[in-house]
Amino acid sequence: MNAIKKDMPQHISSLLFFTCLCFAIIFINGCKKEQVSSQLQSSDANDLKANIIVHSGESIQAAIDAAQPNWVIKIEPGTYSESLTVNKAGIKLIGISGGLPIIIQNPGTEEDGISVGDAGDGFMLKNVTVQNFEENGVVLDSVDNFTISNVNALNNGEYGIFPVHSQHGTIDHCFVSGHSDTGIYVGQSSDVTMSYNIATENVNGLEVENSSDIDVVNNQSYDNVCGILIDLLPGKDIKTSNNVHVEHNHVYKNNHINFGEIGSLESFVPSGLGILVLGTDGTTVEDNAVNGNNFSGITVFSTLVLAVLADIPPENFADIEPNPDGTIIRENILNRNGLEPPVLDIPLPGVDLLWDGSGINNCWKDNTFKTSAPDPLPTCN
Repeated sequence: MNAIKKDMPQHISSLLFFTCLCFAIIFINGCKKEQVSSQLQSSDANDLKANIIVHSGESIQAAIDAAQPNWVIKIEPGTYSESLTVNKAGIKLIGISGGLPIIIQNPGTEEDGISVGDAGDGFMLKNVTVQNFEENGVVLDSVDNFTISNVNALNNGEYGIFPVHSQHGTIDHCFVSGHSDTGIYVGQSSDVTMSYNIATENVNGLEVENSSDIDVVNNQSYDNVCGILIDLLPGKDIKTSNNVHVEHNHVYKNNHINFGEIGSLESFVPSGLGILVLGTDGTTVEDNAVNGNNFSGITVFSTLVLAVLADIPPENFADIEPNPDGTIIRENILNRNGLEPPVLDIPLPGVDLLWDGSGINNCWKDNTFKTSAPDPLPTCN
């Protein structure tokens, strides 16, 4: 606790039980099953001339190995049992859909479906399904200027779509389900837009972790344990999170039974959370429809709950400022949240809007709701 740089309100101790909830969610990220959603196609990608066409029964990896930087590889419908590695700039993998699926399937015990490293700037992936890999569906590490569009990520262990240390990217019109960590995760990244995605049956549907300048807009997140998580955690290379904008999302009925790995932190996350802001600064949550989440609709908490929940020494938080500052919650429509809060060792209220009292300059304005804790909440000027 000595590592905290900002004073917490004196009444925080009385609201400490609120805080316990949020940290159970910190390390969450996940999914569970589902089928292919619509494969909406962007005309710009479809109009690109193919340098290589992969026919059913051939190897996509062989095409990647043969390609020059910035080549377009189009993939015919079929099931391709292989994992893929991309280490060249500007490679574009585009499924030729026309109604039939392009499936990249785990051939056995491969951990990752598609892996793109720091040589893969300008990577594009469109119109494919990636499924049944042990750990992750699509992983991007230190990639600049990427596009992930119309991708179905199904039952890939921990993460479905997973850019980390990346920037200037878009993730749109994707469907994610079946991951014990997160459906779509953006970690330690900047200038990324997540839009028009569907996340269902996850532990966390969508997550933005230790990242800045991120837009989470026009997504649907339902039947997860937690719908959308915006969080700041210790022990990461990036120590801050600022300017995350969560707007025009429909976040509803996130009441899934927790299926996180037994004994893991995520396995203790209570079900029924809509949008959770955890320790980040400058987060704006506006114009979202949040309904039917049994525990809480929109929640703002400090990351310090980790110490309470997991008995982690306070000095483990010394590398971050854990309180949420400058959060704006405005013009959201919330209804029927908090009607069936989970039974926990520490009783927690079921409400539309929940805050633990931590941080400074957090405010709420023009939301449509019935219940909050505390009541009233601070109003934006």
